[in-house]
Amino acid sequence: MSQPDRPAGLLVMSPSAAGAVFPEDLLTRLGGSLRLLRSGAVDDFAAAAEALSEVEVLLTGWGCPPLDAPVLDAMPRLRAVVHAAGSVKLHVGPEVFARGITVSSAADANAEPVVDFTLAVLLLAGKRAFAFARRYAEGRQPTFAVNERAGNDGRVVGVVGASRIGRRVIVRLRAAGFRVLVSDPYLDPLDAAALGAEPVGLDELCRRSDVLTLHAPELPETVHMIDDRRLAMLPDGAIVINTARGALIDTEALTRACAEGRIDALLDVTSPEPLPAGHPLFAMPNVWITPHLAGVQGTEARRLGAYAVTEVEHLVAGRPMSGQVRADQLAVLA
Repeated sequence: MSQPDRPAGLLVMSPSAAGAVFPEDLLTRLGGSLRLLRSGAVDDFAAAAEALSEVEVLLTGWGCPPLDAPVLDAMPRLRAVVHAAGSVKLHVGPEVFARGITVSSAADANAEPVVDFTLAVLLLAGKRAFAFARRYAEGRQPTFAVNERAGNDGRVVGVVGASRIGRRVIVRLRAAGFRVLVSDPYLDPLDAAALGAEPVGLDELCRRSDVLTLHAPELPETVHMIDDRRLAMLPDGAIVINTARGALIDTEALTRACAEGRIDALLDVTSPEPLPAGHPLFAMPNVWITPHLAGVQGTEARRLGAYAVTEVEHLVAGRPMSGQVRADQLAVLA
């Protein structure tokens, strides 16, 4: 980094939709060690062209333009990209790492709201709360006591993907008394045992799970991993929850399976996203769809800003950053 008598230049790249992530009181925390080249967020690098040559730290948010070679050439002093959001894959590529630039993500700060959301919908779905609420609004009384599809006791939950979110979900499920299966080709069996989950293949997980919750990244090998064949393996009355990436599920296959009434689905992400108006899934009583809101929303966005600012403080002080992203992780990140 720069010598103490010449604080590093900080450029804030935060498209308008994510501007609330960087409240001024957070940015002023950096005033003693960094020169804030842009006090307000900017939407594109062209708008910040005059400042680029002095930039050493780039603080980014959702929708940041790609850091391609021409942009990097314009920032010869750039030493770090600190992302106040989750995935860096849309704006950070191999070229960034090839130039020795440090990358950090606030994905950990975004993870907890997703875990909270997953556990909340899982418990409500297990009680068949969404289907019962719809029937109740129609004037029909649900039969609770004799409904064998309702209730969470004794249910087996299958977690697909031991990601930072998947692992947290497993820990929370185990604390709540659920039996948990996990499928992840990169998970060491000893790590699975430490989490309290039984590692199994994806087919076996589908056959044995009363609830299937997805926490894997979207990769060529994971697209449509939940297809007609695997949906047919699920037990009658099973619940499918997706808070990861819509493409992990074959939407048409899921539509067919849910139309039969054999399984329920809770979807925070879909493919395509959003689904077209009038899609059959919207009208099904056993399907509940939310508009990709499991991650930080509203007041929670301060978590991302606070995390990113703390990361910059660590960087300037020469301390390790908690959310550092390595080049070898890029291919398997969400």
